[in-house]
Amino acid sequence: MENYAMVAKTFFGFEDILEEELRQLGAMKIEKGIRSVSFLGDKGFMYKANLCLRTALKILKPIHSFYVRNEKEYYQALYEYPWEGLFTPSQTFAVEVTLASDLFHHSQYMTLRAKDAIVDRFRNKTGKRPNIDTLHPDIQLFIHIQKENKVIVSLDTSGASLHHRGYRTQTNIAPINEVLAAGILLLSGWQGQCDFLDPMCGSGTFLTEGAMIACNIPANLHRKEFAFEKWEDYDVDLFETIFDSCLNKAKEFPYQIMGYDKAPSAVNKAKENVKNARLSDYIAIEQCDFFKTQKQTERPLFMAFNPPYGERLEVDAPTFYKQIGDTLKQQYPNTQTWFITSNLEALKWVGLRPSHKIKLFNGKLESRLVNYNIYEGSKKQKKNS
Repeated sequence: MENYAMVAKTFFGFEDILEEELRQLGAMKIEKGIRSVSFLGDKGFMYKANLCLRTALKILKPIHSFYVRNEKEYYQALYEYPWEGLFTPSQTFAVEVTLASDLFHHSQYMTLRAKDAIVDRFRNKTGKRPNIDTLHPDIQLFIHIQKENKVIVSLDTSGASLHHRGYRTQTNIAPINEVLAAGILLLSGWQGQCDFLDPMCGSGTFLTEGAMIACNIPANLHRKEFAFEKWEDYDVDLFETIFDSCLNKAKEFPYQIMGYDKAPSAVNKAKENVKNARLSDYIAIEQCDFFKTQKQTERPLFMAFNPPYGERLEVDAPTFYKQIGDTLKQQYPNTQTWFITSNLEALKWVGLRPSHKIKLFNGKLESRLVNYNIYEGSKKQKKNS
């Protein structure tokens, strides 16, 4: 099978870990960009990337590129591409345009012109025209017009964003994106090396992503559909071979994964999502207030959570974040703690010095991923021991 160029899209701050994921999967000619990593692979690798990458939002396959000086050239170049070799008039398609160009300013208009060019080509070559379907198209095209007015046309191999893993049917007010959760865990060094606790687990996303990493389960194992399954050249036997091969690399996890939440509704939703992911054997969830808990064993503990920011869930931030710090300090010795917040002001109320502070975005909210290492006794004792 021939190799071709692909681009994996991701969140700001995850480029390094996505690059490492691609390297471990066996990609070639890997190059980091901004919120993206490009690489080479064949059709089977494209299937594997969609199935296994934890920090990718989409896998795009560039199929055409050209330079333009005006709208007419843009239409003409798109019209001349042999679309009828890619899909049939009976299939639906959709186009999304992103602009970084000084020449064009309205992405919606450039989207319409692209659709016109493709439909006109089909009508003139076949006498029939494909229909547009923006919700569930058979073929999704991405057109990126760069600063130097280079136009790159790509096929979306994924379909819906890859954070739609397929296990989360229940959500709370402010659920964390699955790709964001997986990326945070990989950034923090979680590989399944000890017990794991999410003390404010919400709908259970950190718990589920954490268990999948620990057990080496493919990220999108439970996903219903990928865009490439609607393509003319889809090889179902090859996909099933890759699916089985990836699943066979799963491993056992000898430690405990635990989730707490104060709200009974959150606990029920988290349990449902964990059950959907078929991870109930690895994850236990209890209804309780983290601030009234203490560490259950003397073994090392890894903790990751997404506390309320005061954006969508009402909290008294100074008191709440002080309680986080006090609980960690007093009740959770020998614990490595990571959490993400967009309430940057609130971090000073935690009362602990972070070992790491990493800039990320939760949706559009600029956030910080912070790490507190809570030692057995004081740091001084730790150094002298």
